[in-house]
Amino acid sequence: MLRIGITGGIGSGKSMVCRLFQVLGTPIYDSDARAKWLMGHDTTLRDQLTAAFGPQTFNEAGQLDRVYLAGVAFAEPAQLARLNALVHPAVGRDFEAWSVARQAEGHQYILKEAALLYESGAYRQLNQIITVFAPQAVRQARVLRRDPHRTPDDILAIIGKQMSEEEKVQRANHVIYNDDHHLLIPQVLALHGEMVK
Repeated sequence: MLRIGITGGIGSGKSMVCRLFQVLGTPIYDSDARAKWLMGHDTTLRDQLTAAFGPQTFNEAGQLDRVYLAGVAFAEPAQLARLNALVHPAVGRDFEAWSVARQAEGHQYILKEAALLYESGAYRQLNQIITVFAPQAVRQARVLRRDPHRTPDDILAIIGKQMSEEEKVQRANHVIYNDDHHLLIPQVLALHGEMVK
């Protein structure tokens, strides 16, 4: 079974592309959603987060206090690196178990969606990488429409923390162009056909 990573910067449309693959029957591992779930439910990771960031990491009801954790982790690069050093390996282990289960179900390939596929080192678990590409101006406009609570400066700050789109394209095995000039469905169908071969 092929393990394929799919990445792209904020607003590139990688989630939309994943939904198209999902319609074709491809299992999708959503790294961001699983990371959030693991921080709330994986007892080992919960203990590590509490030890690293204090008892305030979880509220009295035992739920992750995302506002508190974000405030601490994003305040300085060292704290963010500390958080990533705990969460990324937990996601890697979870993905490994999930992949084994999908292989047992007989799937020919699976997709792992992650914005920080290279930055987290997750690409090492994968056979190939798909990058969803859109120019920065297009991505910024999409995010402003999608997330009205964000400012243009917020979006630029997020983009600044991610690997450049140009480097992602250079490192990818496949590129899907979601730039409002190329049709998505034919690109996804072509790649799907290639993967099942």
